[in-house]
Amino acid sequence: MPKAKAERRARQQRREGGGAGVVFNTGLGQHVLKNPLVVNSIVDKAALRPTDVVLEVGPGTGNLTVKMLEKVKKVIACELDTRLVGELHKRVQGTCLANKLEIKVGDVLKSDLPFFDACVANLPYQISSPFVFKLLLHRPFFRCAILMFQREFALRLVAKPGSKLYCRLSINTQLLARVDHLMKVGKNNFRPPPKVESSVVRIEPKNPPPPINFQEWDGLVRIAFVRKNKTLSAAFKSSAVEQLLDHNYRIHCSVHNTEIPENFKIVEKIQTVLKNTGYSEKRARSMDIDDFIRG
Repeated sequence: MPKAKAERRARQQRREGGGAGVVFNTGLGQHVLKNPLVVNSIVDKAALRPTDVVLEVGPGTGNLTVKMLEKVKKVIACELDTRLVGELHKRVQGTCLANKLEIKVGDVLKSDLPFFDACVANLPYQISSPFVFKLLLHRPFFRCAILMFQREFALRLVAKPGSKLYCRLSINTQLLARVDHLMKVGKNNFRPPPKVESSVVRIEPKNPPPPINFQEWDGLVRIAFVRKNKTLSAAFKSSAVEQLLDHNYRIHCSVHNTEIPENFKIVEKIQTVLKNTGYSEKRARSMDIDDFIRG
């Protein structure tokens, strides 16, 4: 009887993604999506094509991977944990899907991304923010990304001006992409279950991208959103901000052969610009992309 019980447990583990004996490292964000209905829904929402190359990050034991391999030309799976790489190889070994799978072992944040048409992933949550921007600044453009995030992070991505969750992440993502919240996923759909609820989001990069230097843009919104409830006049009065802008302004004038008056004070320059543009009393929490561009 105990043997039969052990065999049943092993069969269940294989169905849920993972052979018997695999211990998941939650410190690396390993929470395998075990509900086949959720897996199928994610794959359907990705609208994958037979000619697609798909990038997957954190494939775990391959529940999502196998479903995608049945529909596309190739899946490139990036996995940090060599134990799970072995599980993934075992999952497709001897099947017609094996030659459609390429596994890259290592940290995706430290690697160059390959060419791909779509990205579909149950992401390790601790890499969510850096991975989103690595994705959005990647060239050539991809068609879309369907990504699982921690619920609050997902809601920040789609938050609008005036919302409590609206932040620098919201405006930067929405500058570069169209973002939609697709569905909520409860913690019991994972093994082991995470401590937080999750959501699936679609990200479609804007192509062509806005004609904006992203580093300069990010520098501006970083200052504005440090204290998003303060007026811009107050946000730009920080001594650290003043020193930074003074340094940048002097470099700008030097590059453009512009003479700086002897009595020049960056504080006065900042306040004059804010006053003349009518932005002194505006607050980042209620400013949209167009407000920042006009400014």
